[in-house]
Amino acid sequence: MRVYVPATINVLQAALAGGAADPAGRRLPPGLAFAVTSELREWYASGDTEELEYAAMTMAARASVGLLAMDVTAPRRRVVVAAEVDDAAVRVVTTNLGGERGRIEVTNPIRFAQIAAFHVDGAEAVAAVSAAAASPDDDWAADEASDHELLWYATQEIEDAIADVIRTTETGDSAD
Repeated sequence: MRVYVPATINVLQAALAGGAADPAGRRLPPGLAFAVTSELREWYASGDTEELEYAAMTMAARASVGLLAMDVTAPRRRVVVAAEVDDAAVRVVTTNLGGERGRIEVTNPIRFAQIAAFHVDGAEAVAAVSAAAASPDDDWAADEASDHELLWYATQEIEDAIADVIRTTETGDSAD
């Protein structure tokens, strides 16, 4: 099952550092994620698989803002990790909340070998994402952040992407 895990740059750095001696040991912790669940399919009846996956990724990006609100040290970039996990490692969280219909819990750590891609905000999104993280209950601010498309990175590019985000955060450079 394809899952979309909300994260931050700090979460990715910790996962990479955790496998510094053994790259096979790199893992994301279990927890909140989003996927194309039957509840999401029912709600989004007219969408094809690609549209449903985009909806799940968008939900994960919004959840990433919540993580940023809790970690003031993380660069103000939303991060979503797309990974393939066994269905047995997923527990669907049933809710009646419209924005949470694709919510799941991944019950096992996600090995980096399971990761298909990373999605990270570009520098142009920093102001909107910062405003959303400063006011996580403000739907208008969250919508402004959502107006920015996440950039796609292959798994082999993530270390360079993290370094670039850190560099632009430290220097205040607005170019990626």
